[in-house]
Amino acid sequence: MTDDQMTAPSRAAAAPSLSIGQVLLNANIISPEQLQQALDLQSSGDDRRLGTILIEDGLISADSLAMALSVHLNLPFIDLKRHRVQPEALAIVPESVARRYSLIPLDLVEQSLAVVMEDPTDIQVLEELEAISGRNVRPMVGASDDIRAAIDLSYKSHQAIAQEVATFAPLPDTGILGPEGQPPQAEDPVVRAVDLILEQAVRERASDIHIVPDGKRVRIRYRVDGILQDSLQLPKGSLSPLLSRLKILAGMNIAERRRAQDGQFSKHIAGDQTFFRVGTSDTTDGEMATIRVLGRAESIFDLPGLGLSTGNASRLERLIRSPFGMLLVSGPTGSGKTTTLYAIINQLDSDHRNVMTIEDPVEYNFPKINQIQVNRAADITFAAGLRGIMRLDPDVVMVGEIRDGETAQAATQAALTGHLVLSSIHANEASGALYRLDHLGVERYLLVSAAIGVVAQRLVRKVCPHCQVTVTPTEDEQRLYEVEMGEELPECTQGEGCTYCGHSGYLGRTGVFEVLVLNDDLRRLVMSGGSANDVKQAAIADGMRTMRQDGMAKVKEGVTTPSEVVRNVSSLP
Repeated sequence: MTDDQMTAPSRAAAAPSLSIGQVLLNANIISPEQLQQALDLQSSGDDRRLGTILIEDGLISADSLAMALSVHLNLPFIDLKRHRVQPEALAIVPESVARRYSLIPLDLVEQSLAVVMEDPTDIQVLEELEAISGRNVRPMVGASDDIRAAIDLSYKSHQAIAQEVATFAPLPDTGILGPEGQPPQAEDPVVRAVDLILEQAVRERASDIHIVPDGKRVRIRYRVDGILQDSLQLPKGSLSPLLSRLKILAGMNIAERRRAQDGQFSKHIAGDQTFFRVGTSDTTDGEMATIRVLGRAESIFDLPGLGLSTGNASRLERLIRSPFGMLLVSGPTGSGKTTTLYAIINQLDSDHRNVMTIEDPVEYNFPKINQIQVNRAADITFAAGLRGIMRLDPDVVMVGEIRDGETAQAATQAALTGHLVLSSIHANEASGALYRLDHLGVERYLLVSAAIGVVAQRLVRKVCPHCQVTVTPTEDEQRLYEVEMGEELPECTQGEGCTYCGHSGYLGRTGVFEVLVLNDDLRRLVMSGGSANDVKQAAIADGMRTMRQDGMAKVKEGVTTPSEVVRNVSSLP
């Protein structure tokens, strides 16, 4: 905080007898009739705070309320998007108190506790805070929306998880079944600990949770916007109970610890049904688990939401309209290939076409689409499932991944016999995906006859919209941009770091793409023995924009930063 904010008035000087309603009335922000209407709601049993009623009923905005209180109470207004909540202040006030009174402890200033409040006129709350903290409380004003967001982002479940773990981790490592061999009940500490870990992941927008043994500790790690970060450490004795609970949820064998297993489950979290996919494997330090947080089926993007430029979207739409052929989506693990395939599936007319998929696993269920789960125990592999689908009169077939020669051959044959085949494949670039099929044993004359196009993609973090600023790019950033775009970059956007983005400067991710459309010239080039780079250069001449160029175009638009594009998109000749 600034020096002026650090010398904010104390509670005694800053808590006049005026109520929040009277303050707003005196400032001509609300009328006497509006105030009376809100007070009548409260007296009739509405337990919402007065300010909340006025905001939610559309009579005032959260910012208007906060600014009015700041001016009329002579208290500093704190923009929580830009201020970092200090952990030592956070530790003093319980989360339940913060949520009940809509406040966030901000900082310790000498012997005082600086608290950002929705209603700093509530003397009883101020007195309760002083009793809890044992310190003089310095009230400050913040917008209610920002306070709620700061509570969600600042309070972690670490302490609650540790308290639950402490009740079972010291016990012998015998799993979590009770004395009668019954599964744990909802009130059991291990159940609550796992629920808290999952809830925290959803709260932090994590895509993956890693539960990893590390010496005498267990590390809980979350991947947020593609970056893996440590969240908390637990005693080693908590590992087996936590994994056993996850295995029960995912329908896995809790007695099997040496062989890799996978499963999935869903839970109702924060008002939504969230899906989780679990994988376990033995390591030299013990068994570990990775949990993919899949979100909701309704959250699947449509094609415009993926981040496709106008040009790339037009090229992809043209490929999707093809009645037959093979369209591949390429990229490394975690690059968003499955999301793109699902977005394409959503775009198709499933009312008049039989759309079928073979997936491992089926991550989301779609209406009007027939989905098949790979089941190796029943001999349902990608290749076997695809051969079975061909007997069911499909129009469009999605193969989750082409990872072996048998699947590659089956997918090629399906595309050659009048079906539109969609699939993902691991390759660095669009042109490389074609040669990946070649390496898997697909004859080139069949490959060029079946393939119609390739989408290659990566994910880059987006600049946080809450703390973005315009800056002059560094010399290195200028050079990197000019190499790709052939022009100067006078300014670019970056995030300063705020509460919403965890002070990283980034919030959310978007895709960068290259869409290769196979024309006759490219087919002849592949057939004549041209290299992947030859095909890439010919595709660029035909209008394809490379992933780096697409990324740098997003830099120019203020979506991401040059360093983020360079970090995620390799520069291959």
